[in-house]
Amino acid sequence: MSDAQQIDGGQAALWNGPGGQGWVEAQALTDRVFEPFEDLLVEAVAAVSKGAVLDVGCGTGRTTVAIARRLGPDSRCTGVDISEPMIASARARVERDGTRARFIRADAQDHAFEPAGVDTITSRFGVMFFADPVRAFANLRRAATGDAALRCVAWRGAEANPFMTAAEQAAAPLLPNLPPRRAGEPRQFAFADKRRVRRILEDGGWTDVDIRPLDVECTLPEADLIAYLTRLGPVGRILQEADAETRARVIDAIRPAFDPYVRGADVRFTAACWMLEARSGR
Repeated sequence: MSDAQQIDGGQAALWNGPGGQGWVEAQALTDRVFEPFEDLLVEAVAAVSKGAVLDVGCGTGRTTVAIARRLGPDSRCTGVDISEPMIASARARVERDGTRARFIRADAQDHAFEPAGVDTITSRFGVMFFADPVRAFANLRRAATGDAALRCVAWRGAEANPFMTAAEQAAAPLLPNLPPRRAGEPRQFAFADKRRVRRILEDGGWTDVDIRPLDVECTLPEADLIAYLTRLGPVGRILQEADAETRARVIDAIRPAFDPYVRGADVRFTAACWMLEARSGR
């Protein structure tokens, strides 16, 4: 492992490779699936922000743009992500929409943000991937004004999100190289432990920490389910590089695991998450 990988936990390689490319290819679909979280964060940020917002792990920029649109043309909304493919997609989105938002390709854990430059920090599923989360939240706090607000959504545990792990469980006999999920590692469910998340935020210098469960129903068209499964998550990343025979066998194995979620023409599942709120406390 290189020094860079040791610093970021391998996240740069992941999100600048198949992980990031999969999200770009599935951008329209994921925008639809996670739109309820976008709506929640836009309202939460609009209630506290004076107009200077940093969106951490912004991906392809949908939430950043929605916040910028809500706060108006005088706002200063910035999205940051480690993935070059996703940042390129976010910048293309702004060019199409004409919204005033900007995007930075950087690791928010160590990037030299303008000190005290934003009054609100937000994230939709982007803060679970830091190799050193305390260091990351301390860095984000330095970017925040003295009375800044933190409003982020993160996943709870795997056991509370069976939809998110169904493909891995079904594909495991066919894909022995599937990476195991380890508690606390920088992946989707890194923030499963509420007490650990509180310690991370407080050790990073944030105060008035409030962490509450958030259960949101998400929907995608059943016709798009295979596209979703074969582009995203650990199984999707492996299938992007698998041969046609392996790909077909895995799809045949995992598709029945999602029958319980099919409701007519739609697939519906509950996303079990945390809403994280805090103040910069300076």
